[in-house]
Parts: sequence; structure tokens; C-alpha cells
Amino acid sequence: MQAAPRRFVLKPLRQAEASALEEVGSQLGAAEGSGTAVLVCDDRPLTLPELRAIAERLEQAAWPLLRVEAREALSLVPAAALGLETALIGDQLQPTQAEPDGSDLTIHRGTLRSGDHLQVEGSLLVLGDVNPGARVSAGGDVRVWGRLRGIAHAGKAGNGAARIVALQLRPLQLRIADTVARGPEDLPPAGFSEEALLLDGAIAIRPAEPLWPQEG
Repeated sequence: MQAAPRRFVLKPLRQAEASALEEVGSQLGAAEGSGTAVLVCDDRPLTLPELRAIAERLEQAAWPLLRVEAREALSLVPAAALGLETALIGDQLQPTQAEPDGSDLTIHRGTLRSGDHLQVEGSLLVLGDVNPGARVSAGGDVRVWGRLRGIAHAGKAGNGAARIVALQLRPLQLRIADTVARGPEDLPPAGFSEEALLLDGAIAIRPAEPLWPQEG
């Protein structure tokens, strides 16, 4: 049986007295053996260079970084850019809430794996990854606070204003209303999440702020 990943937990921002890299280094001193690692950021914002340095330090110590968990979506953007698993934690979102246009928002916590199909009538927020072979569809927006690598369909009832947003948008297929496109193959811009939307009848992909809801 594979051992559970070791969790390296950063102090909350108000209690932090050292850098994130220094805190991880201190915890490595008490880590025996080897295995995979999970970095729990709490509310600490991390830049791409900071996270890359932490990942390299863990790799050198035989604890390769597998996943990043954070209370702020901005901290997950560099993790997704590095191809790491991501998870948003905390109580800042309620299980169900209303969007500005009055439609329902469904929140799913956890990764969707191959064979999973999650379909909702309103908008969908996934706090985790959508792996290859998984499908998500929604009458409104589809937003993934993680890596979207499966199939996503927003505006499934014909809503051309719906968007698909992810910290890493690399799906097998995108669909907005009745328009279909393949996901991009190049890496996302460092430090940005991405969104797909209909522009002039075609699906366009551009950098986006990792916020919910997004006006416009």
C-alpha cells in the first residue's frame, strides 16, 4: 500500500515569521524517509518563483511535491502552472449560493476522475481537478479551481454568455452553448488562470483573474 503524502503546513499569514521556503526547510529537518509531499498554504500567497523553489527543495530531499492546498485561489494559480494537483480549502464558500443573475451555483469539492460526469442546471464550481476522461456540464458557467483536463460544457441550454474558467485550462474538448473547440496544447501563462468564452461566434481563450463571480 502506498504511503499517504506528508503534509507540509505553512503558518497563517498573520503568524508567519519566516519565508515559506524557510518554513518548509525547517519541517524537512523532522521528516524521516522519503515519499510524496502536500503543501498546505493556508492564506499565504505564493508566487511562481517561490513555489518552484519550494518544489525544488522538496525534490532534493526526496519528498517530491504532489499537491498544493490553499485558502486563496491566487495561491493555486502557480501550482496549476507547474502541473501540480490543487485543492481550495476553507469556508469562504457556502455549499449553495446564488449568482448575481439569480441562477443556482453548485459547488463540488474534490477531484473528478475518468468516468465521472457531473451535470448541473445552474453554474458549477469544482474545487479540485477535472482529470482526463471526466466530464462537467452546466447551464451557466463552469469554473474549476484546479486543472481542467477532461471535457467541459458551459451554457448547455444555449447560454452563449457562459464561460469556462480554470487555473489550468487544458481540456480534451470545450463547449459553450452549441460551439465546440479543442483545448490549447501550450502551457498557460505563468501566474494567470484562464477562461474560455464566445467571441464573434468562436471560442476564445485568454488570461483571467481567479475570482468568483467574475463581472463582465
